[in-house]
Amino acid sequence: MFESRLPINDDLLRARKKVSATRPKFVRQESWRYIRLAENWRKPKGVDNKMRKQVSGVPPLVKVGYRGPKIARGLHPSGYRDRLIHNIRDLEKLDPKIDAARIGHSVGRRKRIVIVSRANALGVKVLNRGNAAQVSNQKDQNKEQE
Repeated sequence: MFESRLPINDDLLRARKKVSATRPKFVRQESWRYIRLAENWRKPKGVDNKMRKQVSGVPPLVKVGYRGPKIARGLHPSGYRDRLIHNIRDLEKLDPKIDAARIGHSVGRRKRIVIVSRANALGVKVLNRGNAAQVSNQKDQNKEQE
């Protein structure tokens, strides 16, 4: 009954995870020293800043060399390519084997329900279904009963 399916693009996800494991945790300078400074990254800009000068013994700077594999960029953790859609025409352009739909924020509830039911018919995975999935399932069941 429960099928353990490997995600698509599993090798790409593993390659991305391997690179991510070796990537250092980039922290804001002096965030370990002052509670008022959050750890989220800010580029150091001081004239004599040791972190900016990349002196040994201080945390590393963010650089392009730490990026993940090019072919794995933009993949959802499920392995699908994340595609933003706003209407049914956008949905019908997707390939259900490699693409997953993410419904745009500006799409209203009524159109969202229509998009989710059409995605079910096409076999496209919707990443942010929300309550629209429940409502579309109920509408589908009501149609079957009639």
